[in-house]
Amino acid sequence: MKLGFACKFFNADAKQPFPFRATTRTRFLSLNKEERLRLISEISHNNLNHLYLTLEALQQQPEALRMMRLGSDLLPLYTVPEAGELYEAFLPDLYPLFKKCGDFARNNAIRLSFHPGQYSVLASDNPLVVERAIEDVEYHALCASLMGYGKHFQDFKINIHMNGKGGFEGFKAAFQQLSPQAKNMLTVENDEISCSLDDVLQAKDLCPIVLDIHHHWVKENEFIKPDDPRIAQIIASWRGVRPVLHYSVSQEGIIPETGFPDQHELSVARTKLRAHSDYYFNDTLNDWALSFRDFDIMCEVKMKNLARDKLYQHAGKKL
Repeated sequence: MKLGFACKFFNADAKQPFPFRATTRTRFLSLNKEERLRLISEISHNNLNHLYLTLEALQQQPEALRMMRLGSDLLPLYTVPEAGELYEAFLPDLYPLFKKCGDFARNNAIRLSFHPGQYSVLASDNPLVVERAIEDVEYHALCASLMGYGKHFQDFKINIHMNGKGGFEGFKAAFQQLSPQAKNMLTVENDEISCSLDDVLQAKDLCPIVLDIHHHWVKENEFIKPDDPRIAQIIASWRGVRPVLHYSVSQEGIIPETGFPDQHELSVARTKLRAHSDYYFNDTLNDWALSFRDFDIMCEVKMKNLARDKLYQHAGKKL
């Protein structure tokens, strides 16, 4: 079992030694063409160099902790038309950096992934939204492909939600429009409001299902167990690749520090239950998450790898 974290790597002082940079569309468009080119080139080089330094730090950790979700801003504003045309001028200069990162991750058993944002809705009933979602997924697939992934089924994970008025049929239609590389990497997860685990299981023959156990609890008030029949279906959707689940808990003070919380007893709005905690403070829930022994766990928690490390220590380093 691997335990991963999302996007930001903290040192022991809760600082980012290798911060990733971003910029806004507004700032970018306020610049002249030369300034725009300089800005996105500098940020792209910074982000790839810092990604490599982060991977080097992960390589120093136990193999069970070599798992990370990459942020979406490796190439800032890539899907903005005014930026996309500028990338043509210098993107080939970044190829060696991408390859260096991908080779290092594979050679050191570091599992990587992306999670496009909430506005990438392949299942939308709005064709323009679907078009932009496909473009966004393909951008993430490009970054992964430049690192040498996308050649085999699930050698890299690009995870999205299936929420959208188009439902499964809309998702399926959009999925068919993706490149072979993107199809190899795409996964879909349940969410806490509109798309249940049963809903996303409709896609199990298209792509792997990512189980978010916190989302499932928020939506259903149910703590799903490893022997639930749906777990076997999830595992089968990964076709022999080790599956991934997402683990988060509600914020400190919202749920008890021990035991399985019951939403009927909490009297807390579902919207408050969705927000993630800083650390994993409830060992009952920690043991529950760790009981899914056939899965790797992506830790969705505000203190990132520091919280993940405490979960690893709780597990007694038996992973």
